[in-house]
Amino acid sequence: MSKLVPTYELYGENTGKKPDFWLHCETIPSRSSQHHWEIRPHRHESFFQILYIDAGSGDAVFDGESHAIMPPAVITIPPRLNHGFRFSRDIDGFVITVLISHLKAAPGDRSRLGQWLATPHLTRLDTSSQDAAYVAETLKRLGKEFANRHSGRNDLLEAYLTSALLLTARLSQQGGEGQGASDESERRMETLYGLIQRHLRSHKPAAFYAEALGISPTHLNRVVRDKTGHGAHELIVRKLVDEAKRELVFTFGSVQEISFRLGFTDPTYFSRFFLKQTGQTPRAWRIEERERLGM
Repeated sequence: MSKLVPTYELYGENTGKKPDFWLHCETIPSRSSQHHWEIRPHRHESFFQILYIDAGSGDAVFDGESHAIMPPAVITIPPRLNHGFRFSRDIDGFVITVLISHLKAAPGDRSRLGQWLATPHLTRLDTSSQDAAYVAETLKRLGKEFANRHSGRNDLLEAYLTSALLLTARLSQQGGEGQGASDESERRMETLYGLIQRHLRSHKPAAFYAEALGISPTHLNRVVRDKTGHGAHELIVRKLVDEAKRELVFTFGSVQEISFRLGFTDPTYFSRFFLKQTGQTPRAWRIEERERLGM
């Protein structure tokens, strides 16, 4: 059946080229009004979508199953899911389309966030809750920031996106599964991510983080592998590569300057490290990525 469902970047568009954006945002009426307020079943191969519904009503259809939409709400849609919508004419809100490579976790990985991102969710926002009100305001800010194109735009979009998704996942999961040992592993992973971010530029080994968490390196590896599918050392390396990519795309420093900021004393070693992890030199990757994003 999925073969009969069209695959798009943005609904109704299929250029056959590599996407030229990492995040796109538009109002829901701007596109749905062109299609008589109905978005027919389709899928996205490399994109994750977030819909913020501020007013109106309708139905979200996931793999043929219909779910009523009552605002305010957030709808999250993983890649490769057949989905569609029927909206009322007074619908209002935003649809945000994001390359999956720019998400905090990969949909389907072993982390709690990755598992949540892998399935569709319709999360009602009770705005008497501070977290729910913050999600609504953050997504509205994201929409304004995307439209205005001020300086620092990409960094703010990334921050708004991450905050809104993490809080929406928390709201969606409240009262659900995940107690005891699973919660302890989640807390350790949260602490580990904070420690890695703090010490990333000093290139600390996995044993350093195990000691900081009060567990053995073997236990740390077991926790990290259970939650991410990778060992602790590989997780640290991936975080360093992600930071290098962010610097290469969103700053104007030379490769040499970026290598020093990331704690490499030898720019040549940094280039070899980046090449080994990505298959491209820092300069080649920067040029290709900026061209792809239209920067």
